[in-house]
Amino acid sequence: MTQVAQKDKKFVPDLVAITVGEHITFPNNDAFLHNVFSQSNARKFDLGSFRRGDAKDKDFPDPGVVDVYCNIHPEMAATILVLPNRRHTHRKPDGSYVIEGVPPGNWTVFAYTRRSTKPTMAPVTVVAGQDATVNLALQRGTEPDHVNKYGEKYHDYAQTTYH
Repeated sequence: MTQVAQKDKKFVPDLVAITVGEHITFPNNDAFLHNVFSQSNARKFDLGSFRRGDAKDKDFPDPGVVDVYCNIHPEMAATILVLPNRRHTHRKPDGSYVIEGVPPGNWTVFAYTRRSTKPTMAPVTVVAGQDATVNLALQRGTEPDHVNKYGEKYHDYAQTTYH
């Protein structure tokens, strides 16, 4: 099962790719409460708040992009790519990648990064017994503003004064 941990007020990793029907577990490795939720059309959910050492999981039955946040810590954000097939991979530290087992034919290769406005794509022809090379470049933008699970701006409790 794929894991997206909550550690140091971050989701780790902040981008994962899974195949339709898979589950993700969200363990809390911090010494304080976290909440995991998504308002994405591809999969809306709210796992509620949970403590250090607890973990909750969620299934992803439909393809799409799922943005995940913590309702307590607005700086926490992750993206889950729920893909229709197992032909996906991560780039290596040098930027290269390999997608194994692609059958011969004409295909489109997509690349995605958090904070990109859309995937980059390129056509590729796969010939049996030959390597195919596709070079892709991604432009990463800034983290978009988001609201909490109630559709409101996050409250800055450090600035709040109680009388």
